[in-house]
Amino acid sequence: MARRRRLPRLPGRDPRARARHPVLATLADADQAALRALRTRAHGGVPDAVMRALGVAGEWGAVWAASGIAAAAVDRRRRRRWVATTAVAPAAIGVNFVIKLAVGRRRPILEEHPPLARAPTKLSFPSAHATSSLAAATAMGRVAPGGRPALYGLAAAICLSRPYLGMHYPSDVLAGAALGIALGRLAPGLDADARIASSGPDTVVPAP
Repeated sequence: MARRRRLPRLPGRDPRARARHPVLATLADADQAALRALRTRAHGGVPDAVMRALGVAGEWGAVWAASGIAAAAVDRRRRRRWVATTAVAPAAIGVNFVIKLAVGRRRPILEEHPPLARAPTKLSFPSAHATSSLAAATAMGRVAPGGRPALYGLAAAICLSRPYLGMHYPSDVLAGAALGIALGRLAPGLDADARIASSGPDTVVPAP
């Protein structure tokens, strides 16, 4: 009977490191357990295909750039702001890559469960899909607040696809999502028209 190989240890799982940082070791264990659960449970032909499609859609922020262009084409009143959102996802990916290089964390490797997709780099932390998706969803939500449920729903689905496909640890996704929300809130120029509209055409603005 062949001996089953153990799952590769996450950084910080060395016994000496675990003794020095027990809280981090516990978090690392939970991270790896969540990854294994997402990669091995509830899989099948249809869900795998859906998750792969979400991964492709989120690559380089493509679905978000396309959404911004489509919205700009049909929403003339807010066209300038929609066009501005198309740059948010690519810019977020650039910020993400700088952090990836600084951290240097490698993508997960689950024995007997290889990843179901490919990536342009072997760097894992934080997830670029999560960063770009939450940055774009947050930015677009500033332009169209009523669309936030759909925007965040799509972003969440793309985020879930990353550990599901074995491409990222869950902690990569959480960190990427937090970074993306911050970047989406910082994106300039998306609230200017709203401020003007809120004053109303009959509002008298005091002279400075």
